[in-house]
Amino acid sequence: MTYDTALELPPLYESLTWLTPLSEERAAHLVAFLSDPAPAEVLDMGCGWGELLLRVLTSAPQARGRGVDSASASIDRARQQALTRGLLNRATFDSMPGMEAQDRPADAVICIGASQIWGPPVEDAQPLDYAAALRALRALVLPGGRLVYGEAIWSATPHPAATAPLAGRDDEYLTADALREQIRAAGFEVVHEDNASVQEWDVFEAGYRDRFTRWLEVHDAYHPAAGQVRRQYEEQRAAYEEGYRGVLGMAYFCLRG
Repeated sequence: MTYDTALELPPLYESLTWLTPLSEERAAHLVAFLSDPAPAEVLDMGCGWGELLLRVLTSAPQARGRGVDSASASIDRARQQALTRGLLNRATFDSMPGMEAQDRPADAVICIGASQIWGPPVEDAQPLDYAAALRALRALVLPGGRLVYGEAIWSATPHPAATAPLAGRDDEYLTADALREQIRAAGFEVVHEDNASVQEWDVFEAGYRDRFTRWLEVHDAYHPAAGQVRRQYEEQRAAYEEGYRGVLGMAYFCLRG
């Protein structure tokens, strides 16, 4: 779905802990996998505002971490959070396309919802290139290292109402079984895997829509953009609740290189 990018909505980090459907319980499991045994270096490709990386560094106090994301606003937030939590001396965040970070492998790597770094541009509405992402990630994980890989999948057979607000095509994503095959073909061992629950998705989508609600709460109902924001809220609600809820999934894999 496309919106007027000139409209300044509240940042997503004010409504969401994670830029992915992820519960605190699941996040704790991912952090434990990445931090025990303690890594020396942690790399987060597509780190967003760095929440998971910062939690790993808190859990593994000897580790150093690097987050990479193309969104400068997210990187600014990540740096601010690293400073607030006393981690700025061990965490660096770079605003750059992910392809530029591939010369520095690590023994613990995170890549959640960022396979598009190695595939066609999102605006081309092409199928996600999981294989290219997994090949690149294999080179970023040091021998014996660990990877938390999270990516969108089809949890159920896609139908027109589900695909229309996305890329509009049934082959945009794989099933979990097909993705697992590609993971193994790339040379990873699957230690654990699970899918985000519908409840995790509900929380994520509600937080995503909350920025529209919060904008409307602080602006006059007759503001020139108020109608547009109300439409955006309703379009997003309908796209999820009447479209891809229960069809679009998020798979989380704990892998060893």
